[in-house]
Amino acid sequence: MILGLSLSLSLSIYIFNRIYLLYLFIYCFDCGFRVVSIDGKGSTEYVVQGSRKEVPQELVDELNAISKDNMTMDYDERYFHGKPQYSFHKAVNIPDIVIFPRSEEEVSKIVKCCDKHKVPIVPYGGATSLEGHILSPNGGVCIDMSFMKSVKALHVEDMDVVVEPGIGWMELNEYLEPYGLFFPLDPGPGATIGGMCATRCSGSLAVRYGTMRDNVINLKVILPNGDVVKTASRARKSAAGVAMCNFPTIKDAADVAIASMLSGIQVSRVELLDEVQVRAVNIANGKNLPEFPTLMFEFIGTEAYSREQTLIVQKIVSEHNGSDFVFAKDPDAKKELWKTRKEALWACFAMKPGFEAMTTDVCVPLSHLAELISKSKQEFDASSLVCTVIAHAGDGNFHTVILFDPSDEEQRQEAERLNHFMVHAALSMEGTCTGEHGVGTGKMKHLEKELGIEALKTMKRIKAALDPNNIMNPGKLIPPHICF
Repeated sequence: MILGLSLSLSLSIYIFNRIYLLYLFIYCFDCGFRVVSIDGKGSTEYVVQGSRKEVPQELVDELNAISKDNMTMDYDERYFHGKPQYSFHKAVNIPDIVIFPRSEEEVSKIVKCCDKHKVPIVPYGGATSLEGHILSPNGGVCIDMSFMKSVKALHVEDMDVVVEPGIGWMELNEYLEPYGLFFPLDPGPGATIGGMCATRCSGSLAVRYGTMRDNVINLKVILPNGDVVKTASRARKSAAGVAMCNFPTIKDAADVAIASMLSGIQVSRVELLDEVQVRAVNIANGKNLPEFPTLMFEFIGTEAYSREQTLIVQKIVSEHNGSDFVFAKDPDAKKELWKTRKEALWACFAMKPGFEAMTTDVCVPLSHLAELISKSKQEFDASSLVCTVIAHAGDGNFHTVILFDPSDEEQRQEAERLNHFMVHAALSMEGTCTGEHGVGTGKMKHLEKELGIEALKTMKRIKAALDPNNIMNPGKLIPPHICF
């Protein structure tokens, strides 16, 4: 329920400990939008349209005075900010104004002005969201945080760092590297710290270091009326080895991931790639990896301890038809293996140039992961579309990339069907419709089944209390039919 403006965070030495955030938005929503189809073709649920409110000239003048010309109403810029880079979701409307604040004070003033005129606000970070979070179905003001990306303070002795929300996690790690520190949460390249807070980011290292929620010490929140609220004070080891192995079936791989977690060994991440994803990696990078379901492990501890854990995992692998077990401790070799995983999405596009990717994620209790992946994989393999499987197998988080021709409506509808199948399968196994991508506009339709209508009514009451003028990121999170 949080969207980034300016923030601070805390992190620890070579294992991340806590994050400390400043100047965030409350992530809000309204019911003033609807799903539409394009060109009258079918009823695929990927375009949202809201009731647009005209932006008064008085607000334009006020914002221009606040931003000192760091504001634009150029159509191309507004169009760019109204379309996520990696999401198939679209909106009929785009923002009316894009503004680039440089400080907490400017953000507070911008929000106060928008609240006074009852004009919607949509914060904008790295634009890597996958579920339509930065769409502007009601138009309004897009607040781009790209000018607020500085490191405010680094406290090496306390193992925390204070940053603004526009800084990317990769940029943050470049800053920290000379100090022997790193921030381990690792979503897709381009994601910003503010956006990672908005979606309670996870990533492959969540097994060891937790999600974004576990790494937040303090937030400074800018409320819909422009008030600034601080949530708390700032009060608040060894080398790793990497292993990779292959399996004849996706279920074998998932079973090993579960068995490894239950064994109690210390792993920082367990990633699963199916054979289609490995094939994509080979095509994109000119590699020759065995095209089988593959598990990747990272072990923590001393070299001797990591080796001991590796032997335990190797035994579990052998009991589940695993093969080609490779252990790497050389830094370059480890980096190359994880580079393969981080570039998975781009590798998919190499298989189908010109196609779009419908990317979704779900999460289930770890005991149901193998069943969910196997059930979904059967449906994917039977489809005419190319679908890849990627999982943060250590915590039950499961992703798929579904490639489809955007000009072919039948393919788009098939992609939607597979997306819905995966989500409903997860819900039937006591899971959630989104593990780390967030709700945005894309997952709203599943929330009532997951949480129940009373929970959604309660969420809407909280939103109405905090944001009576409905200006904060409208058209997100709560399904439009929910009333109280």
